[in-house]
Amino acid sequence: MRCSTFRIRRNRRRLAPANARRVDAIDRMAEKTFGDPEINTRISQYEMAFRMQTSVPDLTDLSGESKATLDLYGINDTNTDGGFARNCLLARRMAERGVRFVQLMHRGWDQHSSLPEQIRGQCKDVDQPTAALIKDLKQRGLLDDTLVIWGGEFGRTVYSQGTLTATNYGRDHHGRCFTMVAAGGGIKPGLSYGQTDDWCYNIVKDPVHIHDFNATVLRCMGIEHTKLTFKFQGRDFRLTDVHGNVVNGLLA
Repeated sequence: MRCSTFRIRRNRRRLAPANARRVDAIDRMAEKTFGDPEINTRISQYEMAFRMQTSVPDLTDLSGESKATLDLYGINDTNTDGGFARNCLLARRMAERGVRFVQLMHRGWDQHSSLPEQIRGQCKDVDQPTAALIKDLKQRGLLDDTLVIWGGEFGRTVYSQGTLTATNYGRDHHGRCFTMVAAGGGIKPGLSYGQTDDWCYNIVKDPVHIHDFNATVLRCMGIEHTKLTFKFQGRDFRLTDVHGNVVNGLLA
């Protein structure tokens, strides 16, 4: 009965209004009959999926954006902007519509070799649209309430890996030192925080552990990380576990 109800639910928006109301009634009847909270959860998910599907055509239609805005992000008619520029503009449009979390991905930064050529192309893909997103959010009055974070999964060494020639070399993973960029949403602007030694290997000033950074991000979102707990395997956990201190030097 429950599976049948969910199957009908997926197609309910294609039904006439009267039939859609009947399907709603069947859904509610199933929830009352079985008392399974998962039914209401599924109903809510399908309703949200419908709202997302109906809003996407307007969201992804960039025809109403000015040429100045498209030029700001580096979006062109030849589809050679790498796609990331369009995604940055879509992120701004999502923020305008109240989307609470947006994640953009740009793959292929694992240059253990061929770094000189590849890194230029990837920086060309992301630098202009990332700066444009921050500028666009600011000029529309959205940056104060939007936290933009740019970063990767780890850093890269400054010294060479593999064959070293004038045109071909690479860099290895670096888990100790790496750079994150944050803007808006309560972050102090124009600040470079933290410092490594001359070989970019050890931290010599203002270290920020990943737990500290996460605690600071949560503070920007109005969440006290020490109080955000959830039960798992019989004990309370939090997102930063038993670690993490807010880095007040990063906050405006």
